[in-house]
Amino acid sequence: MTRLDFDIHACPSPAYVVDDALLRRNLELLRQVQEQSGARILLALKGFAMWDTFPLVSQYLVGTTASGQDEARLGAETFGGEVHVYSPAFTEEEMGVVLQYADHVSFNSPGQWQRFRDTVAAAPRQVSCGLRVNPEYSEGKVAIYDPCAPGSRLGTRAVDFEGADLAGLEGLHFHTLCEQNSDALEHTLEAFEAKFGQYLADKQWVNFGGGHHITRPDYDIQRLVRVIRGFRERHPHLTVYLEPGEAIALNTGYLVCTVLDIVENDGPNAILDTSATAHMPDVLEMPYRPQIIGAGEPDEKAHTYRLGGTTCLAGDVIGRYSFDRPLAIGDRLVFTDMAHYTMVKTTTFNGIRLPSICRVDEVSREVRTVKTFGYEAYRDRLS
Repeated sequence: MTRLDFDIHACPSPAYVVDDALLRRNLELLRQVQEQSGARILLALKGFAMWDTFPLVSQYLVGTTASGQDEARLGAETFGGEVHVYSPAFTEEEMGVVLQYADHVSFNSPGQWQRFRDTVAAAPRQVSCGLRVNPEYSEGKVAIYDPCAPGSRLGTRAVDFEGADLAGLEGLHFHTLCEQNSDALEHTLEAFEAKFGQYLADKQWVNFGGGHHITRPDYDIQRLVRVIRGFRERHPHLTVYLEPGEAIALNTGYLVCTVLDIVENDGPNAILDTSATAHMPDVLEMPYRPQIIGAGEPDEKAHTYRLGGTTCLAGDVIGRYSFDRPLAIGDRLVFTDMAHYTMVKTTTFNGIRLPSICRVDEVSREVRTVKTFGYEAYRDRLS
């Protein structure tokens, strides 16, 4: 069971709380992977973009990977190092901004590369460009997160390489994983080399994408290292990149919230000052049931509650949890593993205020509130 050694009442409610000691533990592991494998690891901002932590994270990773112009700018201005960018499609205006910050750009199709090749060549800074490919192989279990599903718009298939003008491209990029172990990468890499190996001789780099759950306790790191080193031995001229987002912040953060009311309807419903749909949308999208410190499965402990949020969405329900004692208004609950794909996906639906953002000092264990959000955060995203 997770035990906290900091004061959960020292932060506002609701609040995301990132523990610097846990974050550093993940980063040390990722540095080990880089040193042993020779790969270069980037932070995928789509998964974790708490830039107040970047002075720490940038001590370990070589840069960031972005999904468009604003993430690229954030990475360049607050993280430093290399900036890699991929998008299913760029506009001319966005490309103009991207080229101010990017070191590497991966295009989704030969058509996009051909459209922007001259623009890249005329850019004031040198940018290395590549193409995202679709190995048409995936072991993902959730269809919404499978970029290699039939009919996918993401990446170029091998059949579409035939006759395409790819002159000038320096790298290939694939992304097929989602919260998976290194065996899935090994199998994907076999499919990638079978379909695209013939195009690697004149390339400079290959990006293995994200979804590598490297910092999960049961992740086979030695297999990952072996797979990467084997690829580099077969292709010694290539630089290998990994771009996990979740692995950086996995199990490093919490969402602290408060019980506002308890209402009865086919069992007790505890209404919290947080929301599944607004503050932890993957609970509904994935879907999954996040853990709460001190809580059990339904009916495992003496008192079971259905936990829900404060939005008007009827389905804004986090799940059923049991507790040793009855919940009371004002009680604080702590959801675990709430650093990745939470802050980056929040909304102000219903005018619900965004959770505050806090950090726990790795030595003193004091809680510092980094940012709070008020009415302006809701108003300023509208017009």
